[in-house]
Amino acid sequence: MQHAFEAKDDSKRLIEQVKCAYVTRSPVRIAGGNSKSFLGRPVQGEELDTRSHRGIVSYDPTELVITVRAGTPLVVLSETLREAGQMLPCEPPEFQDRATVGGAVASGLCGPRRPWAGSMRDFVLGCRVISGQAQHLRFGGEVMKNVAGYDMSRLLAGSFGCLGILTEVSLKVLPGSREQRSVTFNISWAEASLCLSEWRKDSLPISGACYVDGKLHIRLEGGAGSVQAALGRIGGEELDPVFWSMLREQQLPFFKDPRPLWRLSTARNRLADPLPGEVLLDWGGSQLWLKSDETAKAIRDIAEAAGGHATCFTARDGIEPFHPLEIPVLRYQRKLKERLDPRSILNPGRMYADF
Repeated sequence: MQHAFEAKDDSKRLIEQVKCAYVTRSPVRIAGGNSKSFLGRPVQGEELDTRSHRGIVSYDPTELVITVRAGTPLVVLSETLREAGQMLPCEPPEFQDRATVGGAVASGLCGPRRPWAGSMRDFVLGCRVISGQAQHLRFGGEVMKNVAGYDMSRLLAGSFGCLGILTEVSLKVLPGSREQRSVTFNISWAEASLCLSEWRKDSLPISGACYVDGKLHIRLEGGAGSVQAALGRIGGEELDPVFWSMLREQQLPFFKDPRPLWRLSTARNRLADPLPGEVLLDWGGSQLWLKSDETAKAIRDIAEAAGGHATCFTARDGIEPFHPLEIPVLRYQRKLKERLDPRSILNPGRMYADF
């Protein structure tokens, strides 16, 4: 399906709105498609809508790099790449076509392929960003200078707009897979874990591994020969590949459970005890989705004991969405915030009360 839209450079309007907010010390709530507004703490402030700043700035498939304005719908980026036989490998969720490129980078959310392909920040080569002082800055790409030695273009991935307003992003892309097959196995998680360990040692072309409802689902991608050889090695029953997009978009039956949704990122196989609720294991077990009424402290204690952290995707009153930061890390976050947004007007409190 083609998504027709008019490309437009609306950066002057965005800069002017931030400049007014800076002068009046008025908070700004950054919004694209609002597809991830559920994630994070609520922000009070004048809405800054990025969707009018949109379009592909440059794209040469032979260079495997695309530069796109932040308000561009993510689905348009995906279609553009698909037409050239390429893809953004970390497959960020599109959330019913509402997600924008800027929101995808700012949230850092990734799909099932992430452990094998890399995270969103791994594909960010450079960006343009409006600081809290209304300066239109460029990081990465052809200009390699950064603030205080940080790789700012990648640091902005997952910052939820608290450090600046993304206006343009240059992304590394890769050729699409020539062959893709999905299979499923009706086995226990203990058996699935052993299988995954063996297949990892054998370097099978796995690009997705999810365990839910007593079944292990596997996606294989690569050349036709390697995929067919892997299928002959592992067997399994055929699985409709739509499963992976439903997992990425949080549309599987598991996600319809009314209890709070938690995401635990842990070291693989480090969980000592069963989790208090219904569990979906993604990323070969290193990302766990949990539906539970257990307290936030109890869940985060479990995650920390497994060498990870826990994020609440459906935070209710009294639950902090993001895992509390250690003091040294929080100190660095504050310094960066002070440098790029000294009056704290950009998405104040979205991630943490004082950031």
